[in-house]
Amino acid sequence: MLAMLHGAAATNAVVSRPVWWLHSARDRAHHSFAKEADDLLVVLPASHRCVIYSRPAPGDRLGQDFDRPGHLTLQLLHELGIPEDADFYLCGPPRFLEDFQKGLAAWGIPWPRVHVELFGSAPALTPGISGVTATLPHRPDGPSGGGPIVTFVRSGLAVPWDSRFGSLLELAEACAVPVRWSCRSGVCHNCESGLIGGELTYAPEPLDPPAEGNALICCATPKTAVELDL
Repeated sequence: MLAMLHGAAATNAVVSRPVWWLHSARDRAHHSFAKEADDLLVVLPASHRCVIYSRPAPGDRLGQDFDRPGHLTLQLLHELGIPEDADFYLCGPPRFLEDFQKGLAAWGIPWPRVHVELFGSAPALTPGISGVTATLPHRPDGPSGGGPIVTFVRSGLAVPWDSRFGSLLELAEACAVPVRWSCRSGVCHNCESGLIGGELTYAPEPLDPPAEGNALICCATPKTAVELDL
């Protein structure tokens, strides 16, 4: 997140676009990069800061070191007036990210506008096909789509693409095809899978493209019929 703030300040790419910087910490002693972030926010005239301390120390100054006591919650986003058409970039431990993503989904924020970076360890990921699955791969529920054919080669399944799925990852999940993922925004590469054939469209465009012959299925949709090594 701090790197993105540096980029915005360096290029002034978002001068006319509001930037909300929300940071939660235990107290000033545990507030990472506090001065660095504040200095960058000053460069952006349309920026807003809200720092929340869960257990402020006696010397922590309300209105200077931090803005509110308590915890970062979805209710606070409402109170601050953060617009619903904003893009949300989240970084934190697994439980925080899970709760916040569920809250944003309930708020009606579509997943392409929610970007996640895990801070800390994550549960073990199954790389590619799993030896045992709870449900055998199958066609997704609902009517068939009218798009290009997507073939999950290892799973022995070919289904037409349907635009109701936001990505190939979502289609794979709807088909119970074993996949791996973490950020769902083309950053972490955990979803990188073999692309045997076909062409893809990316949205958002990955910060770091996949290796030749691979695909980041979390932010990809089929441009033509595709075959995936899943």
